Amino acid sequence: MDGGGGQLFSVDPLERQAARGHGAVTSMAAGSDVIVLGTSRGWLVRHDYTFEDAHDLDLGSGRSGDHSVHRVFLDPGGKHCVATVVHPGGAETYYHHARWPRPKPLPRLRGLLVNAVAWNRQSITEASTKEVILGTESGQIFEMAVDEADKREKYVKPLFQLTEQREGIKDLQMETAVVGNSTRYYVMAVTPTRLYSFTGIGSLETVFTSYSDRAIHFMELPGEIPNSELHFFIKQRRAKHFGWLSGSGIYHGELNFGAQHSSTSGDENFVENKGFFDYSKLGDSGTKPRSFALSEFHFLLLIGDKIKVVNRISQQMVEELVVDNTPETSRGIIGLCSDASTGLFYAYDESSIFQISTSDEGRDMWQVYLDMNHYAAALSHCRNPFQRDRVYLVQADAAFAAKEHFIAASFYAKMNYILSFEEISLKFISIGEQDALRTFLLRRLDNLTKDDKMQITMISTWATELYLDKINRLLLEDSTGSTTNSVAEPNSSEYRSIVNEFRAFLSDSKDVLDEATTMRLLESYGRVDELVYFAGLKEQYEIVVHHYIQQGEARKALEVLQRRNVPVDLVYKFAPDLIMLDAYETVESWMMVRNKLNPGKLIPAMMRYVSEPHAKNETHEVIKYLEFCVKDLENKDPGVHNLLLSLYAKKEDESQLLQFLDTKFGKGQTNGPEFFYDPKYALRLCLQEKRMRACVRIYSMMSMHEEAVALALKVDLELAKAEADKVEDDEELRKKLWLKVAKHVIEQEKGVKRENIKKAIEFLSETNNLLKVEDILPFFPDFVLIDDFKEEICKSLKDYNSQIELLKQEMDDATRGADNIRSDIGALAQRYTVIDREQDCGVCRRKILTVGGLHQVGRSYTSVGHMAPFYVFPCGHAFHANCLIGHVTRCSSQTHVS
Repeated sequence: MDGGGGQLFSVDPLERQAARGHGAVTSMAAGSDVIVLGTSRGWLVRHDYTFEDAHDLDLGSGRSGDHSVHRVFLDPGGKHCVATVVHPGGAETYYHHARWPRPKPLPRLRGLLVNAVAWNRQSITEASTKEVILGTESGQIFEMAVDEADKREKYVKPLFQLTEQREGIKDLQMETAVVGNSTRYYVMAVTPTRLYSFTGIGSLETVFTSYSDRAIHFMELPGEIPNSELHFFIKQRRAKHFGWLSGSGIYHGELNFGAQHSSTSGDENFVENKGFFDYSKLGDSGTKPRSFALSEFHFLLLIGDKIKVVNRISQQMVEELVVDNTPETSRGIIGLCSDASTGLFYAYDESSIFQISTSDEGRDMWQVYLDMNHYAAALSHCRNPFQRDRVYLVQADAAFAAKEHFIAASFYAKMNYILSFEEISLKFISIGEQDALRTFLLRRLDNLTKDDKMQITMISTWATELYLDKINRLLLEDSTGSTTNSVAEPNSSEYRSIVNEFRAFLSDSKDVLDEATTMRLLESYGRVDELVYFAGLKEQYEIVVHHYIQQGEARKALEVLQRRNVPVDLVYKFAPDLIMLDAYETVESWMMVRNKLNPGKLIPAMMRYVSEPHAKNETHEVIKYLEFCVKDLENKDPGVHNLLLSLYAKKEDESQLLQFLDTKFGKGQTNGPEFFYDPKYALRLCLQEKRMRACVRIYSMMSMHEEAVALALKVDLELAKAEADKVEDDEELRKKLWLKVAKHVIEQEKGVKRENIKKAIEFLSETNNLLKVEDILPFFPDFVLIDDFKEEICKSLKDYNSQIELLKQEMDDATRGADNIRSDIGALAQRYTVIDREQDCGVCRRKILTVGGLHQVGRSYTSVGHMAPFYVFPCGHAFHANCLIGHVTRCSSQTHVS
């Protein structure tokens, strides 16, 4: 028997006088809460429990004599009904629609005893049966279609005839499936000894025609049974499994429409998991069922007036239902039928209908499957966590007993109620299965929810320690597996595998593991690589970088520092160590991030690098980086510029230093310096390093021209000349500087021959007449002969004479100009003009000479008589004084506003 929870099936009387006085019930069909009964007097009684009414339909049509209903068939929707009547003249088949007042005979089927009808559940509609298959007692299979509007059959086609063994078709079932744009048909037919299966794509006629040249697939079972039945269990309008009531037992199986694996010929490719139930298991001395019905998990077998319920999976009888029929019934229960749309079953005798209801028949199926060790099916039928725990426990215990500890650990980890976490852990600890215990912990973590934070952290920490223990054990095991004092080869596949697995675990658990505890564990086991790996996962980049630096792996350290979420302060912190470890890679990484770094904060690291000796032909990485900052990034930090200048100053080749000093990096900026280094520091440094040309440039930039020229004279005369010539806006200073140069030149020529003195005199031509011979005479020795200066003195006197003549001419021109001015002033005193008395004012258009009536005479003017003051211009225009002043004032105001 199945587990507790009450009966799975119950029987209750539904109708006691179901035939409504039309004889004894001979056949019954049900669909959609509609039951149609066929009676021994040729009547159909339709009970519609949706509307709670009944209709009596006479199939006799006034025919005299016996005419009993042989079989009645009803589609799943309860709209279409086919019934076969047997009378002395033969057999007659009728069709009735739910809306018709009376059935219509199907003349094309006259004389054929129809035993079975299969409906196309996928295409049938209320208005049309679509294709329907009929099986006859003579072994023929027909196709028929009836439209309600036509009041008759559209067609009747013969499809197939059993020829090998002439038996009547006792039952039929049909299912369809869409394959691309076509339909595949699956048809099963049974005779008393055989079950035939047909399948194919196209029309029904095409499918059955194809069997004319290929073998028909059938299952033959010994034994005779008068009422061979075939049933499909329907769920969501699809057949899920079938059962055939044969002479020796019930042949059954799963239906998987569309599968293509059972047979290469395609005949039985929809049947799976076939089984057979032998009647001997019923214990009724070989009594065969008179009828049967098929539910989702059970067979309902009618034996006498009892209905025995057999579990289809376990093949065990689980219940026995007794039908409370009336004592006067002579034949007892005739048969069973089912209503696929409602899931109800019915039993009927000659006068009554009994309803067989199910009460959650699948509630104990998990236990049935579990008892059969079908664990996956058992789990799929579990209704609550406790049932699932029972399944997992059986699986786990079985695996544990078979010493398959890893499998057992996986199943134990899925349990939540039956065994505690501690009990399961102790099972593995007691037998020393540390690896299986680790597996249990990992699987348990997979099954925990985010709300179990504390438990997740504790289990993860324990798993971490077990991983570390496993790694250490592998390191201490030799190739034979015995423990020795020597360390095994760490490159073994198992070792690498467990280390990779451990790292993956750390990555997955980084958010739940306690950081400090985990790091202490890793450190205590000496797993430095994993410690660094975990630190990286926890974004403890300082630890990671420090480790790589200790290992001399600068590139890896720099890769860590280049990550987006690494604080830039770490770059500054480790810069001194990294640049000493690998200057090229370090500088390249700095240049790669461009403006994200502050070069000023890298100066201590660069200073440390600079303090170390380097080969002459070695690329100076700090200079390279500083040049990148100054030229490409346009950095303005004085410290950066000062450091670059100091490095240039220490180089033997002064060209880069001079080029740096000549470059005005701040040029073009408003209110900013042209250079960013400290000139005083630069001067002091260049003097210290004896870079005199650079000192001259710096003096010049500081406008210390005298010092620049003085220093330049010690280095290069041409440099001194160039410096002296740079002063353009101060003629006196420029002359003074050239005098310094001249004095230096003359002093260099002292004590030499006469031609050298002449050469010194020629220096005057380079000053562009800024210096005269008299300016440099004091620099010559007293004993120098005047003949040496004759030419220059004469030239100078000529220049002076030319200047005197020029000044004299300018004075004459000034005198003549003064005379002309005096003449013009005298002429102006006698100048006058004549105006017409009719002359108008250019503004007010009144007469200029009008006397009286004038308004607003200017205060600053005194009228002659009664005449207002006015202006007359050489062009002839005249204006009253006040009109002209007002006009000019207005025009000036408008211009200012616009």
